[in-house]
Amino acid sequence: MQLSLNPNAPATSALKRANVAVLIMTLDEEKNLPACLDSVLWASEVVILDSGSRDRTVEIAKSRGCRVVTRTFDNWSAHQNWALQNIPFGSDWLLNLDADETVSPELSREIARITAQEQPDVAFRIRRRDYFSGTWLRHATFYPTWLVRLYRPESVSFERLVNPVAVVRGSTGSLHGHIDHQPFSKGATHWIERHNSYSTFEAIEYVKQDKLAFASSALRDPNSRRRLLKQIFSRLPGRPLLKFLYLYIAHRGFLDGAPGFHYCLLQAIYEYFISLKARELRRDELPAHGLGRQR
Repeated sequence: MQLSLNPNAPATSALKRANVAVLIMTLDEEKNLPACLDSVLWASEVVILDSGSRDRTVEIAKSRGCRVVTRTFDNWSAHQNWALQNIPFGSDWLLNLDADETVSPELSREIARITAQEQPDVAFRIRRRDYFSGTWLRHATFYPTWLVRLYRPESVSFERLVNPVAVVRGSTGSLHGHIDHQPFSKGATHWIERHNSYSTFEAIEYVKQDKLAFASSALRDPNSRRRLLKQIFSRLPGRPLLKFLYLYIAHRGFLDGAPGFHYCLLQAIYEYFISLKARELRRDELPAHGLGRQR
């Protein structure tokens, strides 16, 4: 593990710092990282958890005064849990971001206000907006997608190999502002390569859940309900076509124009990858997965 702090970072004393640390996981994010960092200038500190970038990611992070921690990526939940258990944060609250995400000004102000007050909640859900070709995919995605991203580090852990789910030990609130996500910032080729990797993890998760029982009491938990619905969906025939029809027709993805059509089609292809890989895993023994490149 490598810890690095740049003492020559530009002064930002004019900014009132919020009692919030920001954790950003990176791998070759020189294109996305500057905008992400610009959106969290109000935070008390920024920690970069890097998985061995070969571009200028670490250089940019250090030049902006970020603390850099290096760890080989294995899977998303293990990576995030390791950070919570091994990185000392100097703030009471932690905001989790990906490098291709930015915090909207409205959300920045809301976070500063919320964390300055006594709170019964130990975590907060935040809505995320996804963009494609400059278009907010309001209909072609599952918006509003609520993600637990702001929390007290000691009160949260994560599950799942990909698209990790937060397990919160305490009450959870909701914020009104948005995190803005640019999943196509590196182009369609990168999105496809990344989601090919994601689909492997998702297929493993589907197979792992096959024999798990869901008690009626557990279904009151949103994460448990989501897992059950995903498990039921994983067994439906023609799932890729159903996903396209749901997003494009039922969820009105056509209102997002050409970007909406392309995104819905890509999501159907992604679902097809998951379906094929899950069928292979169910046919054979579940291999010991969990290691791999992050992005």
